[in-house]
Amino acid sequence: MNTPRKPPVARSAARLGAVQALYQMDIAASDVGETLAQFSSRAAGDNFDNGECGEADYAHLRTVVEGTVREQALLDVSLDKILDKDWPLHRLDSTVRAILRAAAFEIFFMDKVPSRVAISEYVGVADAFFDGGDEPRFINGVLNTLARGCRPEEFSV
Repeated sequence: MNTPRKPPVARSAARLGAVQALYQMDIAASDVGETLAQFSSRAAGDNFDNGECGEADYAHLRTVVEGTVREQALLDVSLDKILDKDWPLHRLDSTVRAILRAAAFEIFFMDKVPSRVAISEYVGVADAFFDGGDEPRFINGVLNTLARGCRPEEFSV
């Protein structure tokens, strides 16, 4: 029996929540389990974190957060190879860092998510945080370079 798929808005809400959780863990140095416990109760509501974006796909949120934390060393090295040597990942804004790490995790480890979808979704998250700023374009460029190197077959058409 197939389980019903969550609507795309639930995945979008999960990605937003994953970025918020990663940001919180980065700033407050909080534990993964503690942070996910806080987000599990918020993800069940109709207006996730008062963002009015619908119910979040908590399983996706959890997968991204746990995976990003588990694979952070690999993700950071991979992102630093793309970034300007004078502006490595640790020097970037905490929100930008959380977005790049979460998206990089999906690109590297979630093969069922097309990289273009991951890029688009996380650029959308960046737009939510940096309305009218340069950050979404910057994030798009970094993620596009990462995805083309990691999954070139998706860009050969």
